[in-house]
Amino acid sequence: MSPRAACRLERLGFDRVYDYTAGIADWKAAGLPVEGDAAPAQRVGDATRPDVPTCEPHEPIADVQERTARAGWDECIVVDCERVVVGRLRGRAWQTEPGTTAGDVMEAGPTTVRADGLLAPLVERMSRRGTSLVVVSTPQGELLGVVLRAEAERVLTGEPAARIWRDCEGCPGVWAAPPSPSA
Repeated sequence: MSPRAACRLERLGFDRVYDYTAGIADWKAAGLPVEGDAAPAQRVGDATRPDVPTCEPHEPIADVQERTARAGWDECIVVDCERVVVGRLRGRAWQTEPGTTAGDVMEAGPTTVRADGLLAPLVERMSRRGTSLVVVSTPQGELLGVVLRAEAERVLTGEPAARIWRDCEGCPGVWAAPPSPSA
């Protein structure tokens, strides 16, 4: 939205107005919600799980592995202090000396996809290559989450995605895992 339109909305009494200068294409690629009359197509963002474990490169691999396993995952995404994806931990990375850091054993620069891409071709490509997990990031490289092929296949059949939109302070909002049901 232009700065003039943002100013006008604020004058009309709206208190949550954002001037997103990067443009609508960047907005969509970041997985942010859009409205309109276009026919809805299933997008990568529809099957993205934001609850993937993360760590920073300086963290001890033993601590990261314990935290990742406790969360029920066998992979962890390595991010910098601004949540930009810098690596991925899986497989042999876990079989290292306890003093090793995540940055020492991570797969640097993992392939990422954007949230606005079409989901069906991604799932087909993942199936062809035998890939079970793909990292989803913004155009600036900030982690949004991951797509798990098995879950994406269910989303393609019409099963709803298990995530919700949450407001956050200082940003337009984020996709997040739904709250755990109370026991």
